[in-house]
Amino acid sequence: MEVNSIKKRKTNVIFDPLYGFIKLTPTEYEIIHSPFYQRLRWIKQLGFSSYVFPGAEHSRFGHSIGVMYNAHKILQSCGRAVPDEKLMDVNCTDERTLYHKSVRLGALLHDIGTFCFSHTTEAAYISFGETTNMKGGKGLQDDHENLGSYIIKNTDYEGGLTQILKKHNIDPQTVSDLVKGVHSSHLANQILHSEIDCDRMDYLLRDAHYTGLKYGAYDRDYLLYHFEVARVGNHDILTIRSNAIHCVEDFLNSRFAWYSQVIRSPRGAKYDAIAERLCFHFLEKGWIYKYSDLLDMINNNPMRFLGFNDGYFINLVHEKYANGSLDKEPQFKEMAYTLLLERGARTVRCDELQQVLMNQDDVKTNERIFRKAEAKVHEIEEYLKKNGSDTDWIISDLPKKPIIFVRSKEQIIKKKTMDNVLYERDPVKISFEDGSIKLLAEVESSVISRLQNLNNFIPNVFVSKSAYDLLRKAGMIEGAI
Repeated sequence: MEVNSIKKRKTNVIFDPLYGFIKLTPTEYEIIHSPFYQRLRWIKQLGFSSYVFPGAEHSRFGHSIGVMYNAHKILQSCGRAVPDEKLMDVNCTDERTLYHKSVRLGALLHDIGTFCFSHTTEAAYISFGETTNMKGGKGLQDDHENLGSYIIKNTDYEGGLTQILKKHNIDPQTVSDLVKGVHSSHLANQILHSEIDCDRMDYLLRDAHYTGLKYGAYDRDYLLYHFEVARVGNHDILTIRSNAIHCVEDFLNSRFAWYSQVIRSPRGAKYDAIAERLCFHFLEKGWIYKYSDLLDMINNNPMRFLGFNDGYFINLVHEKYANGSLDKEPQFKEMAYTLLLERGARTVRCDELQQVLMNQDDVKTNERIFRKAEAKVHEIEEYLKKNGSDTDWIISDLPKKPIIFVRSKEQIIKKKTMDNVLYERDPVKISFEDGSIKLLAEVESSVISRLQNLNNFIPNVFVSKSAYDLLRKAGMIEGAI
């Protein structure tokens, strides 16, 4: 009996390239070996960035375990963790233990609804909005958070996550709320969803490790040591002690550089944009699983849902290219060729589409810059319609989300949803020895207080090679990558 116990403890451990050995609870071990979680093995963390960084073949599988581990370490740092004996005991259901277990599970399952090539095709599903616009529906976005929440709450059958959670005395609704960042605990929401959270703490290091870049570097151990829970009114909130302000700045600088130089780099972003456009076209044609199909598979056929992964999408692109389905749509055929062979696309460069450091708080100027970029895209589209061939295409990839260090104090106050700004989920809060707490954006000794309102606007517009040559000849663009 004792030998079996030792063997079981060892098999419920994985070795992570960043953190070393990570212990899994019996609940987590069973979840990880379900079809829903195993699917994450076949979804790349960085979409098509591997076209630029061949080492970036890592998956959402390992990332999600890393996020769980960081959530665990934050709880330990804050003094809210329970001993391993309680954590590993499925029958231990006191409030503190359930809180610890649930936060870990919320972190582990935060990406359980991830789409093919991560956020790449998700954007197409959100834009298509099949169930969002469905009559009598809830109007929820067709995104990975809502899909993940559905998996957590609607799989009460053998091997389903709902049944696993219930069997181990975990409330599925609680885990769903944590995944969506709407839990009653401000502290839990901030651990899982904020400007410095367990998700970002993992992907900055993990993505840097696998791409070979150093942009994601920050002192994780030092940062972890300085997390602290503060009581504000009737709520606990997550803060970072003022001793670690420069570590916090390193973290935010790394993230700013990462999104500016890697995620929005046109070298890789062009293939994500092409995949998104193809996915939307396939949704319109009915060639790819729709959101309602995914919900049906979750309800009735988890092994089929396991197949909704990167291989499914890229094989579908190849199939439609090879079997002639795209022959009458030469633009999309050329896009498919470009995506399959990593060749052909060009990035437009001109005055109207230059990278600009904008002020978050200067709404009028920002709108003018955005409209100027949109107008240039429209001008190119109209020129290609009149003068281009049927294989010429253009894809506008203007930023959907800002690249910022932090949300500015003005924006936080303007958009706050609670009566105390310190209760807001996302902003970094700094605690001082005298007991005071400030938003990082208002700490005058921090460099971030001087950079708080910056937004790095990086507009990308991609065209086919033939369209690029035509536009260059007409003098409408300056160059391309």
